[in-house]
Amino acid sequence: MTIEVGERVPEATLTVMTPEGPSGLSTNTLFGTGTSVIFAVPGAFTPTCSARHLPGFVERATDILAAGADRIVCIAVNDVFVMNAWGQSAGVGEHIVMAADGNAELTLALGLEKDASSFGMGLRSQRYAMIVRDGVVKHLMVEAPGEFRVSSADSTLDRLRSE
Repeated sequence: MTIEVGERVPEATLTVMTPEGPSGLSTNTLFGTGTSVIFAVPGAFTPTCSARHLPGFVERATDILAAGADRIVCIAVNDVFVMNAWGQSAGVGEHIVMAADGNAELTLALGLEKDASSFGMGLRSQRYAMIVRDGVVKHLMVEAPGEFRVSSADSTLDRLRSE
């Protein structure tokens, strides 16, 4: 069952890279207070994700933060080392948290998984964006297969500004 607007983000552990190395971070800690803009991609370094999705959020990060977001988080079913390298190559800096959902714990709990086995990628996340306030989903924008519109940085920014 897919999470719905008005529901709390389920408890799960994501992994982020810190100066000391990989560190687990609970969704309650990351999304429990304030406004979080979350976007998820099927995979780091994949074509649409690398050419359009992540770069859009990098370009619009200061606008998103100025519009009321306390944090921007990119999630993918990849390991923390890949997410860290992807973030560095994309120049995310301090504006975007690159969070690995390596075992798809959060993705499965949200009901937003997809089977990408036909591409040799196994279980992955659907492409989506979410606005979460104090742990509760306020907006959920899930892309139709093969599309990239509703989860873009511009679309997400429009939703954030409309509140």
